[in-house]
Amino acid sequence: MRALILAAGRGSRLRPLTDVVPKPLVEVNGTMLCSWQLAALKRAGISEVVMNTAHLADAFEALPEKLKSSGFKLKISREGSVEADALESLGGIVKALELLAPNGTDEPFLVLAADVVHDFDLTLLIERASDIAQGKIDAHIVGVPNPDFHAAGDMTIFPDGRIVPGPGPHTYACMMIAAPRIFRGLPVRRAKLFPWLWEFARAGRVTGEVFKGFWDNVGSPAELERLRAHREALRWARY
Repeated sequence: MRALILAAGRGSRLRPLTDVVPKPLVEVNGTMLCSWQLAALKRAGISEVVMNTAHLADAFEALPEKLKSSGFKLKISREGSVEADALESLGGIVKALELLAPNGTDEPFLVLAADVVHDFDLTLLIERASDIAQGKIDAHIVGVPNPDFHAAGDMTIFPDGRIVPGPGPHTYACMMIAAPRIFRGLPVRRAKLFPWLWEFARAGRVTGEVFKGFWDNVGSPAELERLRAHREALRWARY
């Protein structure tokens, strides 16, 4: 199984730091911000990873060689060199699709955001692959209880996995597993995953689960400092 780590964004709320360092490569006590996702993939047994880039893309070019010694086979899906070239979440998936599902394979893949830190067990997503491959659903997403910065939420996830999009108690955790088939034939253009994916949820084709463990979306200087002070969190970034 393969995974896409979305890493093309500008990280504007972390300026001026992200004027010179891409947000996924910002270091937290010597650890790259994207390391939490890499470590989670390693624990789940996934070594084939794609990372999309745009803003300060050259800074990522040495990463595949750097990660090779840790067992990762990293490929870069380069969308450009500046913020304006970034294709957003949906466009980034479509652009990277041939790397994620080469030669028309139907194997589901994971999609993760580089700026999310967590201790979620990604094998719980991998377990949904058979339902996706059998055509029972097209994707499965992870939600978290609404954080302070997104009090209105994105959806309601029920215990049976059903999702109702719209204001609710749960926020998308930026982690999902999806079928290549729903992205094939889409144009490679700048587009966000939501609300596009909600149409599948309304049709019962996307399910979800709620994670209540350690999770944070690091977007501001205050959130970055909070993570730096959270010594226990660093162990989840080791791969």
